[in-house]
Amino acid sequence: MSKSLPYSMKDVHYDNAKFRHRSFFKVVTQTLLSGNSRRECVSCSTGKFLGLLMIFGLACLMLTHTNKTHSVSDGLAKGIGTNEEHKEVTDVGIRFKKLFRRAPRLPPRLSPDEKVSHGNITGKLNEPDVEEKWKARQQNVKDAFTHAWSGYKKFAMGYDELKPVSQDGVDELGGIGATVVDALDTAMIMGLDEVVSEAGSWIESHLLERIINKGQVNLFETTIRVLGGLLSAFHLSGGDQGIALTQKEPKPAIYLNIAKNLADRLLSAFTSSPTPIPFSDVVLRDPSAHPAPDGLSSTSEVSTLQLEFNYLSAISGDPKYGTKGMKVLEHLKTLPKVEGLVPIYINPHSGEFSGHNIRLGSRGDSYYEYLIKVWLQLRTTQDGNFTYLYDMYGEAMRGVKHMLVQKSVPSELVFVGELPVGSNGYLSPKMDHLVCFLPGTLALGATKGLTKEKAMKDNLLTFEDLENLKLAEDLAKTCFEMYSVTSTGLAPEIVYFHTKDYFEDGLDGGNKSSKYVKDIIIKHADRHNLLRPETVESLFVLYRITQDQKYREWGWQIFEAFEKYTKVESGGYTSLDDVTTIPPPPRDKMETFFLGETLKYLYLLFGDSSVIPLDKFVFNTEAHPLPIPLKKGTNMKANM
Repeated sequence: MSKSLPYSMKDVHYDNAKFRHRSFFKVVTQTLLSGNSRRECVSCSTGKFLGLLMIFGLACLMLTHTNKTHSVSDGLAKGIGTNEEHKEVTDVGIRFKKLFRRAPRLPPRLSPDEKVSHGNITGKLNEPDVEEKWKARQQNVKDAFTHAWSGYKKFAMGYDELKPVSQDGVDELGGIGATVVDALDTAMIMGLDEVVSEAGSWIESHLLERIINKGQVNLFETTIRVLGGLLSAFHLSGGDQGIALTQKEPKPAIYLNIAKNLADRLLSAFTSSPTPIPFSDVVLRDPSAHPAPDGLSSTSEVSTLQLEFNYLSAISGDPKYGTKGMKVLEHLKTLPKVEGLVPIYINPHSGEFSGHNIRLGSRGDSYYEYLIKVWLQLRTTQDGNFTYLYDMYGEAMRGVKHMLVQKSVPSELVFVGELPVGSNGYLSPKMDHLVCFLPGTLALGATKGLTKEKAMKDNLLTFEDLENLKLAEDLAKTCFEMYSVTSTGLAPEIVYFHTKDYFEDGLDGGNKSSKYVKDIIIKHADRHNLLRPETVESLFVLYRITQDQKYREWGWQIFEAFEKYTKVESGGYTSLDDVTTIPPPPRDKMETFFLGETLKYLYLLFGDSSVIPLDKFVFNTEAHPLPIPLKKGTNMKANM
């Protein structure tokens, strides 16, 4: 963003004053009543008399001039009715009044800062040229997606992920072509029919066979990326009377049938566990399930399955998927918490939390996200009372504000810390990039997907909602500064914040011109960037809710940095090893979520807010939009 010009409001007020028009009468009177004339006139009675006489003479002169005009008019238009005469008399009065009228004032001139505020950054003026700018930028994101897909298609089609520098593919998510499914609904939203056709054809020809024959996959990753991607593609291609963004093959029923087959195998994680908490890993071909090597499941992983399983039950008419998923949240409701906050591990054998580590970063994040999102999905159904989810969310956000939120030194960036040894221990000023999901979640929880303007007009916001929305905006600012503080303009995976109790010198982000260079500390092991979506996700949600243009500008700066430092000319985008050095060394991997989330959120951020509206869709944690609310008391059937 450009720096403010050295232009103060004092200058603006001066400019506004000095360009007022002054009448002839005002010029004369101000001249007579100023300077030496005034001092000399007021010192003698003769001067006062002459001044009054001059004013009276000017008035008479004006009236005489008007009467002469009338005489000429009478001679030229003799016989014209009394309406004309009345008009002339009225004109005299108007001209006389003009002698004493107040000088008109020109419209105020805005300073350069204010012009930016009212136009491109924070205002709501949607001028045609501004909207054209965002359409062009949205096209840039679409081109980036096409470039990313071209690299994947050329070098890694059918693999889980692309290694763009090596021009190869890699299977680290079970070998079920995760990038294909993760990217499909993004291509649908962007209107890229050729990509939709290529991805859809691969899914129809190969995915079911992969699912039947492949081995171990992670329950959470497979659910959010592959199952979520199939369900979103089902709706966006017209399934269950969805919005049909594409007419390309395959038909929606293909996506639904594959989703059901996959979900049936994933259910073994629930049925194999002695408690409602599922095991973390599933062997698809058996199917069977087992816990992780340490015997534990991540709290975020077991509580981030419900949106997908609920929607599958709704469209398939089979309640077993949603029932298994919701039993997890019902069980978590009964467990002890610390002001709504929970440890990041849970034991599927005992059903109890394990350890005391509390954080909103990895292994904890999407637990809080799905509390509010699942409530939004189910709140109007007649199948049960789900207010406990909203209550759990509200308690947790109060706990976050009370126990985890602090400000940095010296510039007071608001951040969310961690409690590594529990609520009785110290607060670590560590914040994962993953925590940057929170601003969007807070904003969504405050307005329920409506714009702030509409929610306030309808008197729907409580004081707590407004407080949460303010925290969302403060945290979004911090998340953006995690990008701008580095040499590349890209955020590291983890940052620490300078506080009164903690500081390490020599570990800044490299951008010495940043105001926050002393506030943000980046350790050597944390300087990598994985093309993550969380910050642009929150910018997208906050823009939709507040209509504040600055979130678009911040998103554009982040996109430009991705283009400059992560784009691989042969195709694809690479993650980086160190964002504080230029050129940054490549990490040689394009995560599936770059196409499934990061570019999708940027595209929607720069586009029309009526596309995938937040009060009609809920995004799963992998950015796959699912329609809300679920239909009341009905079983949704597919369009076969």
